[in-house]
Amino acid sequence: MKIRTRLSLLYLALTAAVLLGFAFIIYISAKNDREKEFYTRLEREAVTKANLYFDAKVDAKTLQDIYKNNRLTINEVEVAIFSEDLKLLYHDSKEIDAVKETRAMLSKIRDKGHINFTQNGWQVTGILHAYKGKNYIITAIAYDKYGYKKLDSRFETSVLVFFITLPLLYFLALYFSKKALEPITDITEKANLISGSNLHLRLDVTEGKDELNTLSQTFNTMLTRLENSFDSQKQFISNISHEIRTPLAAIITELELADRNDKTVDEYKYAVKNALKDASRLVKLSNSLLDLAKASYDPSEISMKPVRADELLLDALHIVQVANKGYEAEINFDGFSDSDSQVTVNGNEYLLRVAFMNIIENACKFSTNKRCRITISFNENALIITFSDNGIGIEQTDIDNLFTPFYRGKNKKFAEGNGIGLSLTRRIVILHNGTISVTSVVCKGSEFVITLQHL
Repeated sequence: MKIRTRLSLLYLALTAAVLLGFAFIIYISAKNDREKEFYTRLEREAVTKANLYFDAKVDAKTLQDIYKNNRLTINEVEVAIFSEDLKLLYHDSKEIDAVKETRAMLSKIRDKGHINFTQNGWQVTGILHAYKGKNYIITAIAYDKYGYKKLDSRFETSVLVFFITLPLLYFLALYFSKKALEPITDITEKANLISGSNLHLRLDVTEGKDELNTLSQTFNTMLTRLENSFDSQKQFISNISHEIRTPLAAIITELELADRNDKTVDEYKYAVKNALKDASRLVKLSNSLLDLAKASYDPSEISMKPVRADELLLDALHIVQVANKGYEAEINFDGFSDSDSQVTVNGNEYLLRVAFMNIIENACKFSTNKRCRITISFNENALIITFSDNGIGIEQTDIDNLFTPFYRGKNKKFAEGNGIGLSLTRRIVILHNGTISVTSVVCKGSEFVITLQHL
């Protein structure tokens, strides 16, 4: 079922319920008003006839003749008068006696002074009437034929109007729901035009602040993120292709040259050595790409546990030194740790080790003395690790793009690399809810600072 139809039916059901409730209240109110008005009429008729009987001294036969004649043409009230000791003094029509008064009924009227009740649809009132120091019991009964007919007519009219109004309400609901959902239809049509090849398209946004305008703005924001993600992915694939193609082309060239003519053993060794060097570059690139993929996972999918940062730094330093002979580093503590918790962070051991290795390797790689200084300090909430070197430094224009994947600055001629290490390190630090910053002076050195929340 379409939303338009569902909204129309819901609107119809709610409106019908309100109309029914309104009609019911009006009907009950009219019914109660008719009953009260008729009881008032009965009391008035009873008092009037009592006054004719007591004050005007109209004889009983005359009053009874008037009642019988009127009863043939109009809905005349039947009245009976009793003394306080429950003796019948007057009755409009004893042979009819619609009330059929009993001693219990008359006693109740005498005790309470006034009662109202119905008998087979006829309304009955009983009052205690005082006249010249004596109390008399008067009963009056009649059938409100006109009142009931008027009430039935009102009920039939209400039912007829209700069923005539329902179709009109439904079509009005369809019209207004269509008008209300037109912006959604426009959004749907525009969204269908957007694909991977034209992510630059955006939904129309009005100046209003309604929910649909908010939806369009949210959708446009999502499209912007997707467009940036697609562009980054294209750039990423392009960079990977370039990085992989270069060592592969070098390997192929070396092997082709070695296979072209007879070579000496030293020449073959030289070719193999170059091919191994390029193959190592490929292995290192593939490992970096795998680490980059791991660092891009949802944080909830990466296992975290308490790990000592100083031990990870020692492991990272050892791995770097094994892979790169001549690289040196020293680890110093700035201040005394009161407990192990100050050097313990909640993180992924493998990823943090990779991040530390990348910075240590970079510091040594771009320093003439191949040396890196590591300082560990703490504050109340965080562990601060500073990596510094006396290397060639980084120009300010390169610092702005330093953490961009595959970006290599002007110092790329100084040492080989693929531009993944620092971007990977930054992702790992962010993944651990930390921060990383860099300051550098050309020809004097650089300083990287990583801040992680300790336990």
